[in-house]
Amino acid sequence: MNSGPDAAPPIGPEATAASELFGDRLPLAIRYARLLTTVGTEHGLIGPREAERIWARHLLNCAAVADLLPLSTRLVDIGSGAGLPGLVLAIRRPDLRVDLVEPLQRRVNFLVRAVDELGLAEAVRVHHGRAEERTVSAAVGACEWVTARAVAPLARLVGWCLPLLAPGGSLLALKGRSAAAELDRDGVAVRRAGGTAGQVVECQIPGLDQPSRVIVIQRAAHRKQKGSS
Repeated sequence: MNSGPDAAPPIGPEATAASELFGDRLPLAIRYARLLTTVGTEHGLIGPREAERIWARHLLNCAAVADLLPLSTRLVDIGSGAGLPGLVLAIRRPDLRVDLVEPLQRRVNFLVRAVDELGLAEAVRVHHGRAEERTVSAAVGACEWVTARAVAPLARLVGWCLPLLAPGGSLLALKGRSAAAELDRDGVAVRRAGGTAGQVVECQIPGLDQPSRVIVIQRAAHRKQKGSS
């Protein structure tokens, strides 16, 4: 795939997947892909080698997760980086309201630019800060859904994400092939943080063999107090 400013739409099996997942929003997804492979690469938000696999590894991997989200909900994307998965979900699903939380200023600058150039300002807000900061939690907390991709090991991630959820809300942690092993390893930490046992869900990508693997954890409705049985 050409990664220049006039990059072509995805070809081969990626074209089928992109068309099925994004539908009439595909032109918007292509514009975002161009931003990632030009401005994003220049500013070190994605590696130069990632431009060649921007669709299969990044955009389609994130877009498939939208199938887990109900209509007209709000989600908070933690450690959004270049907008993965938050911006991709907002592109695929115009019914969503998305808050992007990112601590690094240069990434925030890119996100603000992307939201503006893609015309997503009514659906997407960008917040500069960390999930555990009071100003951030005050602005985005008590939501039904939190997403995170390649941010931190699950044991740490739940400590940042679960407090932002309303009781019964869900964390969608996008992970790779080791998702099940990570959930098994960090299960105790998840429960101590107030989460349910969790499960690994595979979101299929049309025409591609590799699904998106998502660890789904709910914030328990009532957290046990220490010493309770």
